[in-house]
Amino acid sequence: MKIAVPTRDGIVDEHFGHCDHYTVFEVDGNVLGQESRLDSPQGCGCKSNIAGVLAEMGVTTMLAGNIGQGAVNVLTGKGIQVVRGCNGPVHEVAKAFLAGDLQDQPILCDHHNCGNH
Repeated sequence: MKIAVPTRDGIVDEHFGHCDHYTVFEVDGNVLGQESRLDSPQGCGCKSNIAGVLAEMGVTTMLAGNIGQGAVNVLTGKGIQVVRGCNGPVHEVAKAFLAGDLQDQPILCDHHNCGNH
């Protein structure tokens, strides 16, 4: 299993589609394994190809803060589970998810005109 987290300065970015990069964790059982970085494409996350790239990498879960419904639809369409409402240091958030301490919060981005939000 692989987990991706929209990241800026080691923290879950407040906006999925405009993050600096995605931190991708390989998971072995309930332990974080190898970590890699995937730079974010410019522009809106729901209109970029990031969901396809993440799916090809084997990502099965996205731990996000605020995220538009268009991006949620694109990610889930690629088989990636989305957990919304995450915040804090990416390593702590990923560990909390693995421990079963995170649940999806229906927090959607609606503060800009990116379309499909």
